[in-house]
This record gives sequence, C-alpha cells and structure tokens, in this order.
Amino acid sequence: MIDISQGDTLVNPVDTTVEIRRSVSQPLKQVWKTLACREGAEALLGPGAELGDKGDSWQAADGTFGVIRSYHPLEQIRFSWHVAEDAPKTIVEVDLVAEGDNQTAIEVRHQHVPAYFDTAALTHRWEQALEKLAALLA
Repeated sequence: MIDISQGDTLVNPVDTTVEIRRSVSQPLKQVWKTLACREGAEALLGPGAELGDKGDSWQAADGTFGVIRSYHPLEQIRFSWHVAEDAPKTIVEVDLVAEGDNQTAIEVRHQHVPAYFDTAALTHRWEQALEKLAALLA
C-alpha cells in the first residue's frame, strides 16, 4: 500500500525520483516483445492493465491507473501513474538498454513522486514488477 499521509503539505510538496535497474539475459528485441504483450504489461503495471499507444489510458485491478505518454518500440515507454483519483500525477519511464547481443538492462524511473509518498513501497513495487518481467523472460 502506498502511504499518502500528509508529511508535507499538498500545496508545496518536495518531489523525488525512484529508480530501479535490472539486467536480464535476453536480447533487447525479446525483452520488448515480452513487455509489450499482455503478460508483460500486467507484470509491469499490475493485473488487468494493458499497454496501449500514446494517449491510451490504462488501469490495473489494484486501482492504479494512468495514460501512456510515449511509446517508442525497442526503447522506451513513459506513462502517468496515479495511486488514486485524487492523488498527484507521477510519471514512470521504462527504458530498455542493450548490453551486448544477449543482455538487456530494464530501467524504471518513477518521477515527480511527492515527498509524502512511501518511496520504499514504490521501490518495492517496481522491484517486484521487474522480477515478474524477468521471470517471463526466463
């Protein structure tokens, strides 16, 4: 659960960024293919969520939702991420970086996270997402 208790004011929050990186022993094209399929999207966003094209909305069964902001095949997906209807908009960027022929780094950068969010919980969420994605690639 994401804690959005008021440690700072909502008027002037101090934003932070959560960054996670994981390397997998698969070529970039295979990682993209997996990420773009239903199972990969659910691994990243949560059960019930689907990745679409730029401008498409997504929603996961846990209530998180957002809009795809950019979709660059084999490179990057960027989407807004909301924990609840009245929660501030945050941005998640997923970058794929080839590390040779059969190794790919998956980088998740969750930006504009208000200081009153539980960043440890967000870090854990994205670590689990990358673990699920890596399991699909195994």
